[in-house]
Amino acid sequence: MTVQKKTLDQVLAEQREYNAKRATGYRERALKLYPWVCGRCARDFDRKNLSELTVHHVDHNHDNNPSDGSNWELLCIYCHDEEHTKHENLVRYGSTTEKKSNAATFNPFADLKAKMDAKNK
Repeated sequence: MTVQKKTLDQVLAEQREYNAKRATGYRERALKLYPWVCGRCARDFDRKNLSELTVHHVDHNHDNNPSDGSNWELLCIYCHDEEHTKHENLVRYGSTTEKKSNAATFNPFADLKAKMDAKNK
């Protein structure tokens, strides 16, 4: 049991190190490339609130980090959360475009008068 726990701890430590290295790399490059403005709501950021500005991967692949930054956009934490919610809903429920459906044509009372007249005779 101790061997498995040690192996799990090692794996988790390696994953944390990889995530920190990856995040620091593209975040720092994106902050140098782009103005510190949210790409959706146009909120301005400065050094005091820069931690609220995130790097969004347009194709949702966090390992796709071209040096020209073409897969990144800077978003505030709120717009970033909304963007990921939209993506998750697209994956989960399909297209978000509304499709016009035809109105129901069934009328359960269509010949009710005739049925009642027939019953009363």
